[in-house]
Amino acid sequence: MLARKMQFRLLPSIGVTLIATVVLVSCQHTPQSTDTAPAPATLGDANTRAAFLNGWRFQQGVPASFGEHAMVVSNSMLASEAGVEVLKQGGNAVDAAVATGFALAVTFPFAGNIGGGGFMNIRMADGRSAAIDYREVAPLASTRNMYVDANGKLTDKSTVGYLASGVPGAVAGLTEALKKYGTLSLAQVMAPAIRLARDGFVVDSAFARSLNGSKKLVTQFEGRSLFFPNGNVLAPGSRLVQRDLARSLSLIAAEGANAFYRGSIADSLVANMQRGGGIITKVDLANYTPVWRTPIRSTYRGYTLFTMPPASSGGITMTETLNVLENFAPLPAFGSTQYVHLLTESYRRAFTDRNQTLGDPAFIKNPVDKLISKSYAKSLAGQIEPSRASKTAAFNAGVEPTHTTHYSVVDAKGNAVATTTTLNGGFGSGVWVRGGGFFMNNEMDDFAAQPGSPNMFGLVQGESNAIQPGKRMLSAMSPTIVLDQQGKLLMVTGAAGGPTIITATMEVILNVIEFHMTLADAMRAPRMHHQALPDTIRVEADGFSGAVLDSLKGMGHAVREQTGLANVNSILRVAGGWHGVREPRSVGGAVGY
Repeated sequence: MLARKMQFRLLPSIGVTLIATVVLVSCQHTPQSTDTAPAPATLGDANTRAAFLNGWRFQQGVPASFGEHAMVVSNSMLASEAGVEVLKQGGNAVDAAVATGFALAVTFPFAGNIGGGGFMNIRMADGRSAAIDYREVAPLASTRNMYVDANGKLTDKSTVGYLASGVPGAVAGLTEALKKYGTLSLAQVMAPAIRLARDGFVVDSAFARSLNGSKKLVTQFEGRSLFFPNGNVLAPGSRLVQRDLARSLSLIAAEGANAFYRGSIADSLVANMQRGGGIITKVDLANYTPVWRTPIRSTYRGYTLFTMPPASSGGITMTETLNVLENFAPLPAFGSTQYVHLLTESYRRAFTDRNQTLGDPAFIKNPVDKLISKSYAKSLAGQIEPSRASKTAAFNAGVEPTHTTHYSVVDAKGNAVATTTTLNGGFGSGVWVRGGGFFMNNEMDDFAAQPGSPNMFGLVQGESNAIQPGKRMLSAMSPTIVLDQQGKLLMVTGAAGGPTIITATMEVILNVIEFHMTLADAMRAPRMHHQALPDTIRVEADGFSGAVLDSLKGMGHAVREQTGLANVNSILRVAGGWHGVREPRSVGGAVGY
């Protein structure tokens, strides 16, 4: 259908209600499923599912993993199994999330880490909610223009090598979350990760491919002897034993975060920095502190979302976008010209605000109340023309990597944890800490290293995210927890993929609550992305019809097709338990019991 024949209906108020207890079509079991299938049912009174195009890479109707009691979903089957192991020992969702996080540092070094940072969003079954920000911070010796050369040009030193790293927060964040909300000891929850590092695990083809794709980066530094023995990538079927990492994890399990920030691990990290010209010092490490924050609580058509506040931009940007969309009901059909146009124009406005105004709340005042207000969103919705694209300045930028990792956990009591953690680029800066056994992040590139110029994700950001010593760099990470209209846990989700984290996470949520897709279909549905700058709609190739793409171009949109967008891992409540789906575009495992 041509765009000129379509119209939006802008509502003065939202009167749409949906029955929010989600129970989906009966699914076959995976090897991790229980012996009892969930009963078939529907979202509300309908069971509508948007039809995927012929030629789309993913099939509809694929079964999800089912767990009667609990579920862990991550980008590593071994790490998900570590989380479930802790749950079966009597641990809660936070215990399992910490276990999964440390296991990912062993089995998914591409993005799992103790040399990076992240965000954890927690909602306990008794109604308590919390968010812990363990984002990296700029070293005290960092300067605003440290990545700009004498000619005013950006260098690659914010992405590769010893100067690229912020002070890691992962160990501090995970141990602090466990201390406040966990029930087991640090030694108990870290036991699976220590075992995997000490005894090793079998390298699969996906692990070998991830290494081989980053060979140039990894082999520049000291990790080459472990991951490329004799100059060749670890072969699938070989066993990877990580003795240095096992020692580091054992020290953390015995001594807590002090082992990393003040003990022998800190000594190894700083020695590596000094050998390579880095600027992280023992003072930087000793000063690092994770920050407990209040989640952003918002509503969308009666559903409640708990999302991350700054230094993450994810919660505000997602909330602002959903608030704009809430003014349009019903939403246009999934995959239609008008649907892509409406999402694009909503994203454009939210990302413009994100890029211009948000940053570390310890350094700038974020206009949170304004950006998440329904009245402000209504004014933005009124600016959207149904048949013509808005305009923002364009530039050439690359595809967003998916070098972050997200995992979701629900336990038998209904406690939920959504965690997103990252090294930024795949294998981070490439720097591997000898004696520590882990890769360092390259998160300094998430600052506006040169305000007004794009970073590695193509984001153009302003002075609010410029480099300052001790400052947290702005993030797009969006670990999200969704409640139904009765206040009962419904979804746990989040993504990897730079700015596409925000759009992919939101689209999976919309697919479930707006289009009544099963979780498996919601995860497999084609995705699109717009981030204000560059002014281009990114769509997954073969997911949208040629007629839709032509109509979008006729409305004034620039459109670019690419292979995939983002890496989402999600859990959804269904009849009799939980569905878990790991990202079908990537690797991992959904393990329930």
